[in-house]
Amino acid sequence: MLPATRQTQRALAARRIALLSIGVGGALAFSKLLIGWMAGSTAVVADGFESAGDVVGSTIVLVGLMAAARPPDAEHPYGHGRFEMLSGLAVGILLSAAGAGICVHALDHLSERRAPPAFYAVWPLIVSILLKAGLSTLKFHYGRRTRSGALIADAWNDTVDILSGTSALIALGLTLFDPARFLHADQYGGVAVGLIVVFTGARIVRETSLQLVDTMPDGGLMSQIRALALTVPGVAGVEKCYARKTGFEYHVDLHLEVDPDITVRASHDIATAVRIRLKENLDFIADVLVHVEPSPK
Repeated sequence: MLPATRQTQRALAARRIALLSIGVGGALAFSKLLIGWMAGSTAVVADGFESAGDVVGSTIVLVGLMAAARPPDAEHPYGHGRFEMLSGLAVGILLSAAGAGICVHALDHLSERRAPPAFYAVWPLIVSILLKAGLSTLKFHYGRRTRSGALIADAWNDTVDILSGTSALIALGLTLFDPARFLHADQYGGVAVGLIVVFTGARIVRETSLQLVDTMPDGGLMSQIRALALTVPGVAGVEKCYARKTGFEYHVDLHLEVDPDITVRASHDIATAVRIRLKENLDFIADVLVHVEPSPK
């Protein structure tokens, strides 16, 4: 089973980052919505709604990480790690829905004639781009380190913020630079923000769905498992090797080939040695189920 201490440490690190993200996202959403409304900027308001969605998304991730940290029990022998995957899927669905809503909101205002936005509307966008660049880097680092699909999904969410904020800033800048020619650029910037959010949400949904249906990990991880198993004395070959992600780590099914003339006890000892070596040397493995078969002569 997944060691409780290792799982807890990874979950705690991810939860701290999720909490930080909620605080930063809440402050950014409030400032963008308020300043965008006061300045009369559709693009900034659209980016504010996107940031508000980030707060909801990070909260979902936090709940998923808390559930995933629970140790295995009789009803969940593989642990509760897939709650973390489900939270990542929920973030992707939320992003897609939020992006569609942002597009509709921005398009509804295209026909309106309004005064150009105030210049101070650019400041929450600039601050947001800088803060989200830091958060995205932090989440990608710890998401890959802990193999947290939900945290990586939230990192992509922050990357979307950088792109959407940049799009909104460019659109707002065009409107401020030449209101006569680019009066509607601010509204089109809101549409661009929505489309970026929809695309990223769809990408996250696809990636987390692949994990939930037990898609095999990349060939590099599988090659490491096979190569390490073959270093154990008595292993003649590895016939089959499967792995499925169950949260932060993988559960592995391994079919070993051993000398057909040795005793059951000896083959069992070889299987146990392989299981121990894999778990001790590959930190992405939660547990290994070993099946022993006679090697062909």
